[in-house]
Amino acid sequence: MATATASTSSASTFQPLQFPEDKYRGAVVEDLQLPPAFSTFSGETISRAIELAYERDFSHIPVLNRDRKPLGYVDVAKLKEKWEAGQANPDDKVSQYMTKFKRSPTEPYTIITPLSPLSELEEFLKNNIFALVTDSGRKFVLAVATSQDLENFVTRLGL
Repeated sequence: MATATASTSSASTFQPLQFPEDKYRGAVVEDLQLPPAFSTFSGETISRAIELAYERDFSHIPVLNRDRKPLGYVDVAKLKEKWEAGQANPDDKVSQYMTKFKRSPTEPYTIITPLSPLSELEEFLKNNIFALVTDSGRKFVLAVATSQDLENFVTRLGL
C-alpha cells in the first residue's frame, strides 16, 4: 500500500514542461515576404535619394559605404522638409543628413537575417523604428522590416 500511495503522490506532482508561447507560430523574417531592400550610398545626392524613395514608397533609406557596409539611415520625410524649407541643397550628399547607427560594446549590432524568428524581430523593433535584414555575414542588406510589416503578417494569417 505504501508503494501505491508513493506512486500516486509522485504522479500528482508531475508537471509537464512549459514552453513560452510563440504568437508567430515559429515564423521567421523570410515569412514576411518583404520587398527587396532599397539603399543608397553615402555620396548620393539628396534629390536623387528622395526621388528613389518615393518611387519605392520607402520612408527610411539605409545608407551604405562603398563596401556596402551599413552606416546609418535617412528619414525621407524629414529630409524633404529640410529641402523644402531651404535648409538643404538638392546637390548635398546624403551622408550630411543621415542618422548614424550606434555601434559600441554597450550597444552591439543585432543581426537580423531571413531566418531570424519573428519574436526576435519584434523584440528588436521595440527600441528601433526598423530593422535591416542582412545575410548572416552582414555583407548585403536584403530588406527593411518594420512593426507595420509584423502587424500585416499577423492580420494576413489571422493570428
